[in-house]
Amino acid sequence: MGSVIRILTFSFSMISASSVVAQMDDEDGDRRLPIQQELTAPGPHGLLRGTLSLPVADGAPPDGVPVVLIVPGSGPTNRDGNSPLGISAAPYALLAEALAERGIPSVRIDKRGMFGSADAIPDANEVTITAYGDDVLAWARAIRERLPTTEGGTRCVLPLGHSEGGLVVLAAIARLPDPCGLILVSTPGRPLGTVLREQLHANPANAPILNEADEAITTLERGEQVNANTLNPALQPLFAPEVQGYLIDAFAYDPAALIAETRVPVLIVQGMSDLQVGEADARRLADSAPEVILSLVPDVNHVLKSVSSHDTAANLAAYADPDLPIAQNVVVTVTQFLEQIDE
Repeated sequence: MGSVIRILTFSFSMISASSVVAQMDDEDGDRRLPIQQELTAPGPHGLLRGTLSLPVADGAPPDGVPVVLIVPGSGPTNRDGNSPLGISAAPYALLAEALAERGIPSVRIDKRGMFGSADAIPDANEVTITAYGDDVLAWARAIRERLPTTEGGTRCVLPLGHSEGGLVVLAAIARLPDPCGLILVSTPGRPLGTVLREQLHANPANAPILNEADEAITTLERGEQVNANTLNPALQPLFAPEVQGYLIDAFAYDPAALIAETRVPVLIVQGMSDLQVGEADARRLADSAPEVILSLVPDVNHVLKSVSSHDTAANLAAYADPDLPIAQNVVVTVTQFLEQIDE
């Protein structure tokens, strides 16, 4: 089946705050904050935990309103989109708040074995893409139980995968009962081994270790373990023995092949100032999808912040700035797509 691609590009980076929060203003014009509630889902050994963001406290949203399930990216990324590895931009928390201000509920989650979901499995490194997909299904069931429809139908739970989370939801969507759509944000369009090679080669400082790194990636792509003790110390954390099983599993997936099998509307959102995932990845995904909207947003980086400078240091500084608002063109794009799902 040939792809049906609609491409949206935006020439603005921010919209007026009054338009964003219009649905959350009371009669006196005072802004009401979204309601944040703890939500749990069953995990293999203990509970998975996340945060439900609701536009209003009294009652469930209307039956036709979808619930966005925000699936985190790689590594120790928590439900807000932060990481102890130096990321405190809180992109998922800010996105959830912005969606709630527009009347759209969402759930953002901690991955199994980490943070609030630490009890779900004994070892956070003993994971696979399929296992993360199992959690997506568990969360969809929990959301539908928490927010049932009044007419007995099935609530639309729409996964939004960010970065590596996009691979997780692509692999899981075929198993999700009654799927209604999919959103991929900053999602690699090539196998992760290929993306990792490119990221390492993009930094000139890595030149002395590139041959070792390339060999290690190739070995993992063959499904074989690497002796991390023989690697340059700079590479040992990246290819630590405890994560190699996950890397072998993740490297085996081709996102473009997965999206070719999707049978739901897909929105691809790609920031044009993203240092980790680029336009080529987004276009590869779009070219492979049966039904897709491709949104290329200028001046937006990997953590969904507006960065007008082309300076790499300024871009990376946004990763640690929770006070920098989320790029509103991302919010607009996602909201418009969800409104089409609701129709």
